[in-house]
Amino acid sequence: MIIEQIQKRYKKKVILETVSFEAESGQCIGLLGSNGSGKSTLLSILAGIIKADNGKFLYDGTDLLQNNKLRSELVGYVPQSAPLLEELNAKDNLKLWYSPEDMEQELSSGVLGMLGIPEFIKTPVYKMSGGMKKRLSIGCAVAHKPKILLLDEPSSALDLICKERIAVYLQEFKAKGGIILLATHDLQELPLCDQLYILKNGTLEPFAYNGDVHKLVGRL
Repeated sequence: MIIEQIQKRYKKKVILETVSFEAESGQCIGLLGSNGSGKSTLLSILAGIIKADNGKFLYDGTDLLQNNKLRSELVGYVPQSAPLLEELNAKDNLKLWYSPEDMEQELSSGVLGMLGIPEFIKTPVYKMSGGMKKRLSIGCAVAHKPKILLLDEPSSALDLICKERIAVYLQEFKAKGGIILLATHDLQELPLCDQLYILKNGTLEPFAYNGDVHKLVGRL
């Protein structure tokens, strides 16, 4: 996967200035940056939600920004806010993404079971905790078995149990050759990342985290 010279401006404000990086199968790329630095904008562009002013999103030589069908097959996206139907329960939300056979299999021995969704399968979304909503959102996003997973702060404000469930799934996703692009503020997620970048003033710079929080904060 190659991200090549992604650019985005809002009127005169530069949000992304020629952002470029690469990732191989089985890698997780971590995006660090202060609020408003452009992390969510970058993920939204790669997911096809926002149109870039310039740049390419290449997978096996094909620009996914120019191929909506292939991008929808290859890319799964989990935004910060849960894209769920509030009045439906977990099972009914899943029915929008899974066939009945696939859903039952994934609940019993697949990704949905790994995420702990059977525990709240009949709970309406409006009654769910933030962690339940996030796990259900991930379950919906990976229904089509994507090769690339875009995650915008997936463990924000979650308890340790939810964070662990998500971390276990992401490790499994990587082990199967998937690529993860992870925007995060959570130090606990950094060990999952094979490469870290700081997004600041519209540009992306590699960052080697050695556990020194003060150094990281200073760079941010």
